[in-house]
Amino acid sequence: MNLTIENILLVGSILLFISIIVGKTSYKFGVPTLLLFLIIGMLAGSDGIGGIRFDDPKLAQFIGIVSLNFILFSGGLDTNWNTVKPILREGFILSTVGVLLTAITLGTFVWYVTDFTIYESMLLGSIVSSTDAAAVFSILRSKSLALKNNLRPTLEMESGSNDPMAYVLTLAFLTLVINQDKDLVSIIPMFLQQMAFGAIAGFGFGKLSKYIINKIKLDFEGLYPVLVIALMFITFSATDFVGGNGFLAIYICAVYLGNQDLIHKKTILKMYDGLAWLMQIVLFLTLGLLVFPSKIVPIFGIGMLISVFLILVARPISVLLSLMFFKMKLRRRLYISWVGLRGAVPIVFATYPLLAGIDKADMIFNIVFFISVSSVIIQGTTLSVMAKWLNVALPNEEKKLNATDLLFADNPKALIKEIPVSANCYAANKKIVDLSFPKHAIIAMIRRDNQYITPNGSTIILDKDVLVVLADKQEAIDNVKECLNK
Repeated sequence: MNLTIENILLVGSILLFISIIVGKTSYKFGVPTLLLFLIIGMLAGSDGIGGIRFDDPKLAQFIGIVSLNFILFSGGLDTNWNTVKPILREGFILSTVGVLLTAITLGTFVWYVTDFTIYESMLLGSIVSSTDAAAVFSILRSKSLALKNNLRPTLEMESGSNDPMAYVLTLAFLTLVINQDKDLVSIIPMFLQQMAFGAIAGFGFGKLSKYIINKIKLDFEGLYPVLVIALMFITFSATDFVGGNGFLAIYICAVYLGNQDLIHKKTILKMYDGLAWLMQIVLFLTLGLLVFPSKIVPIFGIGMLISVFLILVARPISVLLSLMFFKMKLRRRLYISWVGLRGAVPIVFATYPLLAGIDKADMIFNIVFFISVSSVIIQGTTLSVMAKWLNVALPNEEKKLNATDLLFADNPKALIKEIPVSANCYAANKKIVDLSFPKHAIIAMIRRDNQYITPNGSTIILDKDVLVVLADKQEAIDNVKECLNK
């Protein structure tokens, strides 16, 4: 079946529906949901029972880039800075030095066991050098793994921030494969430019986005998530236009926004959570359709050899070397190395050699696809088992809620307090969103001129207002008073 304008919505919606229904029951059998999305795409493809003919790497790459925008941005919005701050150095080293060491170690091995040139080998190593944000976020959160100390934020920060490094390395070694006359030193300026411009643009667009979101007055609450989507794509495309790393920019921008008080923040986060799941499904279905299972069989042996080396040697070596100067127990380092999931991102990056038309592009793509699938099967299904075996898991009842969990939680607020606002009060004539209001309390209503109004982040508190505050403990009420009168 060839996809046409007339049937693409029908076929797409059916595949989406099947993915959601199958994914709902997948974890009863310990199978990662994302793997099932991939399998459904393969079954629907030209080699499967669906017979859908899809062989367009350029379209698949476009869908992949758009999907990664949403996935990385959603992951950034969920990142709590107070949780990440203590492990910032470890996360940064893992997402840069760790990725580089993985690429070099695996690339050297590929060069040794195949007929690839050194640059082709390093290109393959670079493509699969980063842990996949979609896979890590999805599996960790769907399994609700409670991990000791700061393991979970370390893993989520690494997976959310290491794609830019892998992307730059992929472009760099692809350039060397295409231009045989260039040497390794020639790619260093491009690397520094990509990372520096990406970081600066991410922080700059984050501050600009916060200002726009909180200052612009839209008539409908539902338009605010749409505004954020526009700002996300502007951040990515503008950064890419000036030669920076767009993936790094949108992640930094999202982390900044996720830790600020925004108007209708709960609505924005909920919409992005749903969009991130949608994009993960669409991405894995698309990549499943793109691959031809019949082409995977011939590279099964070499693919398994490279995959096992990556899981058991390259990834552990890169983690142990990257964290050698940090105080951390060996079992925590081993668990971090085990959560080196490869997923959709390497497959998306593998489309770049295809579009560049290099000699071994098809083989690289098929090996990368095999590595991603085997990683999700082997590592993704054993995260809980390994956490218990290495003694890094906590009982679910001891799991701490992060800022996003608290925002979404409908916890009963047992205390009700009416707090009057005076003319000399700090909160007078200010928007609620500008007050840094405590997260354990909410302003349920405002009594103004003998009338009750329901506030939102853009509501301006006036003199003689009486705030009806709900909180879960007295300490939160005290924090509210401090916030209003600081």
